Amino acid sequence: MPEIERVPDNALFGKYELGKLLGCGAFAKVYHARNLRTGQSVAIKVINKKKISSSNLMSNIKREISIMRKLNHPHIVKLFEVLASKTKIYFVMEFVKGGELFSKVAKGRFTEDLSRKYFQQLISAVGYCHSRGVFHRDLKPENLLLDENGNLKVSDFGLSAVTDQIQPDGLLHTLCGTPAYVAPEILAKKGYDGSKVDVWSCGIILFVLTAGYLPFSDPNLMVMYRKIYKGEYRCPKWMSHDLKRFLSRLLDTNPDTRITVDGILRDPWFRKGGYKEISFYEEETKVDKEETGVTSLNAFDLISFSSGLDLSALFDESYDAVKDGERFVLAEYPERVIEKVEEFAKTHKLRLKRKKDLGVELQGRSGNLMMEVEVYLLTEVLVVVEAKRKGGDAKCYTDIWKNKLKPLLLGCNSSNQQEPDHEVTVT
Repeated sequence: MPEIERVPDNALFGKYELGKLLGCGAFAKVYHARNLRTGQSVAIKVINKKKISSSNLMSNIKREISIMRKLNHPHIVKLFEVLASKTKIYFVMEFVKGGELFSKVAKGRFTEDLSRKYFQQLISAVGYCHSRGVFHRDLKPENLLLDENGNLKVSDFGLSAVTDQIQPDGLLHTLCGTPAYVAPEILAKKGYDGSKVDVWSCGIILFVLTAGYLPFSDPNLMVMYRKIYKGEYRCPKWMSHDLKRFLSRLLDTNPDTRITVDGILRDPWFRKGGYKEISFYEEETKVDKEETGVTSLNAFDLISFSSGLDLSALFDESYDAVKDGERFVLAEYPERVIEKVEEFAKTHKLRLKRKKDLGVELQGRSGNLMMEVEVYLLTEVLVVVEAKRKGGDAKCYTDIWKNKLKPLLLGCNSSNQQEPDHEVTVT
């Protein structure tokens, strides 16, 4: 049996030690945390489940998780895993310790060379998202972070859209974004192309980086919207001619003639000094069931497994809770769990049939018991055990499973491991 180290009492699911508060919003707080096993710093966004339930934001959380699981790019904040409790949802993400780009530009405008570096990294990330059918829709300096090497990371995909949301007219129709960064076609309320509104927001960001202020600004929101709709802005005199021309293509109020990401990559100002496309290796995690004999759970599987922590509405409206069964977490090797079930079956003279992967069916000699036990790999040292009654007598099932087999399996559970009623982990 693997040895599990003692962890602090306040550790999140025995894995993360929460540190200082990094930021706070209406529905979420972000904390610095440390992975107790690796020592790695992470950022954990804690979402209050009650608040999002009462404000109809469930679909946004569902979409954000789905989107971030798709994205693996050096200039996009990486989502490592999701944790869920009865009252909260936790996003465990890459910790980007340089802070917001907004804080840096608030101290003074950047040179065109430095602005170009950040803009190139931003376009690399945005182009990557678009190639995977993801549109951010809330790009602004506050959602751009800097790592310890001064490289940009795009964050906060809470307002993002995917191609599935495009309506029959080929456009998106949800009104969203931050007022000063919103594209004029969104204001027109006639539908818009997600990739083109992202390009507009990138143009606003580039203007802010090089000018030190917003191109469209007014204390009266309607006046500001009118300026955006008409494209009324002035570039400062210190901007180069090439940059002014480039900004005019980014901030073109006509989305049909606005420059595209491909056009941006070919622009002389963008390529000045020699632009090299950012190359990276995009890892894909695969589980070979034939080789491992173990089923690995993803985020959606594990959250739906939590009947005591029912977050299923976030992911699958057709979800049906397990009937006559239960699930719990064990600190044990999966093969050892199955061995214990087999030993138990022999001792109690039950028929046993091995299933594919790690699962067994148990039957009483007189047909008074029909149940199955399956084991799913959770981490290197944790498994989820699922038991279901498939038929036979309910009293017999209770006697065999709840009074005998389950206590036997729980005997190998670490005293340090929290029960799934408290928290469940999602990868």
